[in-house]
Amino acid sequence: MNIYPTRTAAHLAIAGVVVFGAGIALREAVVVSWGGALLVGIALARAVTLVSVMRIRAAGFEMLWAGTARVVRVRCGATVTLEAEVRNRDTLSARYDKLRVVCSPTLQTSIDPPAGEVPATGSVKLKVRVRALRVGYQGIFGLALEVRGAPGLFEVPLTFANPFGIEVLPRALARPLMMPYGGRSRSLAMAGRSGRQRGDGTDLRELREHQPGDPFRRIAWKSSARRGILVVQEFERDERDVVVVVLDASVELWAGLMGGAPLDRGIDLAATLALHHLSAGDLVGLRIVAARELSRVEPDRGRAQARSIVAALMGHTGVLDADRCGWDESDIAAQVTEHLRPLDPRALSDLKRGRIDNLVKRAASLRSHAPFSLPAPRGRTPQDARLRRHAACFGIHAPARLEPDRPWTAAALASTFQQLLQRRKAPRVSIVHVVAPPPVDSALETIARAVRRLKARGVMVRWTTPPVAAARRLQLSEEGEVAIASSPGEIPPPDAGVLSVVERAVVMRAVVANRNGERALRKAGARVVRATRLSQAALQRGPTGGAVSPTAGSPKSGRPERELGA
Repeated sequence: MNIYPTRTAAHLAIAGVVVFGAGIALREAVVVSWGGALLVGIALARAVTLVSVMRIRAAGFEMLWAGTARVVRVRCGATVTLEAEVRNRDTLSARYDKLRVVCSPTLQTSIDPPAGEVPATGSVKLKVRVRALRVGYQGIFGLALEVRGAPGLFEVPLTFANPFGIEVLPRALARPLMMPYGGRSRSLAMAGRSGRQRGDGTDLRELREHQPGDPFRRIAWKSSARRGILVVQEFERDERDVVVVVLDASVELWAGLMGGAPLDRGIDLAATLALHHLSAGDLVGLRIVAARELSRVEPDRGRAQARSIVAALMGHTGVLDADRCGWDESDIAAQVTEHLRPLDPRALSDLKRGRIDNLVKRAASLRSHAPFSLPAPRGRTPQDARLRRHAACFGIHAPARLEPDRPWTAAALASTFQQLLQRRKAPRVSIVHVVAPPPVDSALETIARAVRRLKARGVMVRWTTPPVAAARRLQLSEEGEVAIASSPGEIPPPDAGVLSVVERAVVMRAVVANRNGERALRKAGARVVRATRLSQAALQRGPTGGAVSPTAGSPKSGRPERELGA
């Protein structure tokens, strides 16, 4: 158990040493006795503090979450309030200070009250406010505080290991999935009108001349007899779009402040597009790509499909996989060891240094306390994968790899487009939404060739570029509104006063590179759509009272394609 002096104790110790030294120099026994008494009193205060804290811990000093749930769902950017309780089963009161939340850096937390006193055989109610900044499975590992002894000269840090999970959903899809299902709920009800396509149906489209390959059963014999030439009946049928949203989740897109990185905005844009088409009754699928394909959700419709898309966005855009993470096997082992220490200190007492196999067994035995149950990420070895699974189940945040994915992302995108072209399963894809920055110059021709092939097959390709702006200029309100100070295609003004010279130069270079890439994509036939503003209030407005926002131009919506959002 560690014990630390407060500032008052440090000042008293310095004063005691000075007085003791002055007494020796002056050869005054009274002064020496006074200085020595100060030092002895400080030593006694340290011993009393240590004994009292050990007694409190032995009697029972614990923290509990209110309720039975250990996981709460919240939309990205919103704030949730959790209730906790600190209990003291000892017959002496305990004073605490510097109460704080130990959690993932993707969460902003505050606690009330941060300091106080837990009465003897009593408890103190706490309110923990948590603001989610990033989509995914985030973890609260417990609370930490410093208990002060009776004199108040020393404090002992204590940690309450009580895991709690926060499922952070994308803004667009959070509201319809968190609303009650059934009854008059219309969050994901079909809206809009279906498209018209030639084929077998009951509605006559036209009479046209017979062409080689037309079936004889479609020949209109009476009309052919009147006109003197063979004519066939062309019918049309109702058909909804089959949409595939392709999200670029390269590791370098996580660069930036929490909630303001390009991939944070890309996830919101992909969720908005998926919600728009699901609300219109279209079949929606999802592909998440980086240096390789990370996740694939086949096109479907309904509430279950929305859950599948959200699960893919939450679980496969992270960086816990070994080929995307900045931690190697030794780093992840060290992090898991530090995480296990407050959960069960005695469980690690007999672990030998370098024995990762024993650490893996201990981590597996304590995984039942985790708030999430997730599959194992990709690891370099089976032991590495099991340790990474422990980190994923407890919501431990890992840094992204420093090496970029962009040199290989273009090949993965081209491979995805080729798979969509070769898709033999009915129905055929009609719209491909790509949420990604423009490809680098060396990969422009590869992407342009794939886009031309899709267009030749009648597939509409829409490319949505996340906005380019400095992370400091992102404003995230309590209501979950994301507003960018400058337009995504505009260079920030030089008198902004917020950006430094280096940041402004980087933003200007990124804007110019994006413009060049967008120009090349337009030449290839893709429709470039820029996101100007993504507002939660706009996401809550829809034609069926649900949560659909106007998105990049669908022929059925009749709205312009130049702007995504409100």
